Amino acid sequence: METRKRPIADLAALIRPSHAAKAILLVPVALIGTSSPSLAEVVGVVWATVAFMVASAAVYIGNDIADRHRDRLHPVKRHRPIAAGRVGVLASGACCAVLLAALAAIVARAPASFWPLLVYLGLNVAYSRVLKHIPLVDVGAVAAGFVLRVVQGYEVTGDRAPAWLLITVFSMSLLLLIGKRRQELLEAGAGHRPALRGYTMELTNWLLQIASVLALVSGLMYLRDEGPFGPEHGQTAMMLSTPFALFALFRYLQRQLVGKEGGDPVRVLLRDRVMVANLMLWAATLGVTLVLVHHPALAAAAVHP
Repeated sequence: METRKRPIADLAALIRPSHAAKAILLVPVALIGTSSPSLAEVVGVVWATVAFMVASAAVYIGNDIADRHRDRLHPVKRHRPIAAGRVGVLASGACCAVLLAALAAIVARAPASFWPLLVYLGLNVAYSRVLKHIPLVDVGAVAAGFVLRVVQGYEVTGDRAPAWLLITVFSMSLLLLIGKRRQELLEAGAGHRPALRGYTMELTNWLLQIASVLALVSGLMYLRDEGPFGPEHGQTAMMLSTPFALFALFRYLQRQLVGKEGGDPVRVLLRDRVMVANLMLWAATLGVTLVLVHHPALAAAAVHP
């Protein structure tokens, strides 16, 4: 077991800063459908994003404390600061308490309701104690946490969260989580995590297919029916998005099934240059389309210079 001390790096690793991307990408989604968000809405969404980042960091520390003995049996997780013995349980618990106190201060001062964040915390307590040991329920509980991030953003803006968007986020999260479970089976077998006894490689392959189809269909339906492009241009946005969405799914499945690199979904999505390039082109395409939708004069000038 590792004992070499790296205090600053170990404390940073406890809160997993790279995973802050989950809140940064999902909570502000509520602003996309607002043509001219007010300053109060923007500030509220920023605070909601920070709150979810703090809550997630506290949850990660709590889970690492609870799972430290199992993590020592995993070829990758055994290097985590708590499992490796570089950060003690008392120090980790104190860090978690500080984060929860900061979170309480944020929520107490916020004018908007933070019920999605509170549900997220309660869900993670249930996950840490019971749900993570139940096959299939374990991935569903974690995927629900991603949906709650989106709902929190809409709670701040006061708008209704689009149903197709929530289904898309849920199914995409399931896809990434099932890929993570598959990788855990490959790396350490079913002994590391009790819920893995309810999975096999064949089952995860089937679940990846089902989640991929649901994510693709629901995402395209969101763009067509509920996205920020309106009923007249939603179909155009759907058609433009189809090749990018398909390629993103194909690339992820390629990395998962061929490259066997699904253990860290954040790393796969954000550090794969091909994936990042595809997502940037997709975002640019939809961004230009959105600008033309809200500024018809620009579209007319582009067609008839």
